[in-house]
Amino acid sequence: MENKPSIATNSKHIIWIMVFGLITIILWNVPGGMLILYPFTILGTWFHEMGHGLTAEILGGNFIQLVLFADGSGYAQFSYDTLFLANLGKAMVAAGGPLGPTIAGSLFIISSVNLRATKIILFLFAVLLIVSVVIWVRPIISFGFAISAIFAFVFGWISLYGKDGLKTITLQFIGIQAIASVYQSIGYLYSSGGVVDGRQFSSDTQIIAENIFLPVWFSASMILLISAIAVFYSIKFVLTRNK
Repeated sequence: MENKPSIATNSKHIIWIMVFGLITIILWNVPGGMLILYPFTILGTWFHEMGHGLTAEILGGNFIQLVLFADGSGYAQFSYDTLFLANLGKAMVAAGGPLGPTIAGSLFIISSVNLRATKIILFLFAVLLIVSVVIWVRPIISFGFAISAIFAFVFGWISLYGKDGLKTITLQFIGIQAIASVYQSIGYLYSSGGVVDGRQFSSDTQIIAENIFLPVWFSASMILLISAIAVFYSIKFVLTRNK
């Protein structure tokens, strides 16, 4: 029979999650706070761009490279002759970016209530980081490659040698930061585009609008709504796991 967490254990999980969320909000609004969160801003961009690239790969495209910049921006380069579901597939690839951090963050929070799941998910996350460094993060001599390699080493070490408590707290904190990264980019979601590395890019929601004819504001609102629902049910799962 599976041992389920006690009410006290679940309360501890939810308290840590709330503390991490509160710390993040405070740091967003104090001088120098964003500098403290800087590594996780970069990690949020990694989640975002991996979401684009992996969605493209799943739908029949070719994920070519992931590029990260020191200012926290980045892009995923992919190609395709045709995508599964055609224009809808293109919209799904665009949505995969902003929804990627939410999906990952929710999975991390849900997994953190079970030690075995925590160990597995943290290890797989470290493996995915290593795979991304070896295959997709380019150029090799760049800020993006170096920071991704550092992330891979740190989370790989924690997944293999960290104490159980450290693994759980790490997974919860990464989960909160991944989800928070979506809300840091609200302005971008409601815009038609931006500039990355000196080049003009259409926003993800603009690409969705061009392919399935939904207004940018509607797509942005739906992405935020889906994110909010995912967070709600993740927290609800943690609170009710003992039942």
